[in-house]
Amino acid sequence: MLYVVAVLILLALFGLPLFTVLGAGSLFYAWFSGLDSALLIVELNRLALSPNLTAIPLFTFAGVVLAAGGAPQRLIRLFNAALGWLPGGLAVVAIAACAFFTSFSGASGVTILALGGLLYPVLQKVNYPQHFALGLLTTSGSLGLLFAPSLAILLYGIVSGVNIDELFLAGIVPGSLLMIMLGIYAAWTGARFGVHHHPFAWHVLLRAVRGGAGDLLLPVLIIIGIFGGYVTVAEAAAFTALYVILLECLVHHTISIHRDLPRLLTDSAILVGSILIILGVAMGLTNLLIDAQIPMRMLDWMEGTITSHLQFLILLNLFLLAVGAMMDIFSAIVVIVPLILPLATRFGIDPVHLGIIFLANLEIGYSTPPVGINLFIASQRFQQPIFVLFRAAVPFLIIMLSWLLMVTYIPILSTWWK
Repeated sequence: MLYVVAVLILLALFGLPLFTVLGAGSLFYAWFSGLDSALLIVELNRLALSPNLTAIPLFTFAGVVLAAGGAPQRLIRLFNAALGWLPGGLAVVAIAACAFFTSFSGASGVTILALGGLLYPVLQKVNYPQHFALGLLTTSGSLGLLFAPSLAILLYGIVSGVNIDELFLAGIVPGSLLMIMLGIYAAWTGARFGVHHHPFAWHVLLRAVRGGAGDLLLPVLIIIGIFGGYVTVAEAAAFTALYVILLECLVHHTISIHRDLPRLLTDSAILVGSILIILGVAMGLTNLLIDAQIPMRMLDWMEGTITSHLQFLILLNLFLLAVGAMMDIFSAIVVIVPLILPLATRFGIDPVHLGIIFLANLEIGYSTPPVGINLFIASQRFQQPIFVLFRAAVPFLIIMLSWLLMVTYIPILSTWWK
């Protein structure tokens, strides 16, 4: 079995699709353990019956339409008009715009590709050092993962069975805290290097608000709709998809219904299909592991080794940081969450708090070697070696690790609303 695992990992490194690796590994494991391979299909049925599953393709489609319709440019103009007068203002603008866009696009790479090319030359033009600009844009690509309607939160809720509305609420304070910490560092860097920031002008802000009000109103409507009890998550997703179509086609006229919309639907289907096929195969593998009592064996080992709540959290963070550096966030959620959820429950960790810890670790893992996806995408976007990007990201990662400790050991940050 170990030889099979080694071969599959090697094939994955050479580009074999992840769902193929997981599917083949699941079938080999079922055969090796004497389990019924039908367990792989049973989990697909449970996935298909999830009432929140439809939210994933709808929110993904909304993010694709916003990206194609010029939302990144409108958001940058709006945030620059509102925040660009602050010390380090343009960097704060980059942080806010990346967080906003990632919460809708769901894919950190999309944020780097959509916003990185716009912000990188501008950050350098106002006198930010190259290494700061590279580090900021590389790590900021995953900032919005804790904000509604993040696909990562949706997926965690589906897999863990935790109420998605509660997860959306839980992510507000930790996500905002990280943005504030990064903003303070950006302001300090701006003051240190004498970065230019423009004076505040009401007429510029009002003009930017007129252009970007529709984009900015969307998350407000989603939050009011879901938390006000007016719509479910799936209904909010359908509303979001309709809203962005009307916004881009009829208000901004940046997308043609006949020429562009079919292409965007195809792009969304490809992106969603890649997520769902990984999700289905990975959940089947997880079902096999649970049937083989792997989580119970892990629990028995940990109960005999770990003696305190604090020790468990330390080991959990180290484990999740390693997972985040080697797996994409969607696969990690599906494969790892069912294994650690019973362990965390046994040690008295709130499932909602666990979700924020889990996503915070994976958010950091996006920018850490050996497989941090942000590093590879940023390397292609900015034409820089991965080592240069990682070195530039180190100060930001130190801040994010400090933030992770706060999120982990101050549960009230995630459970303030309870």
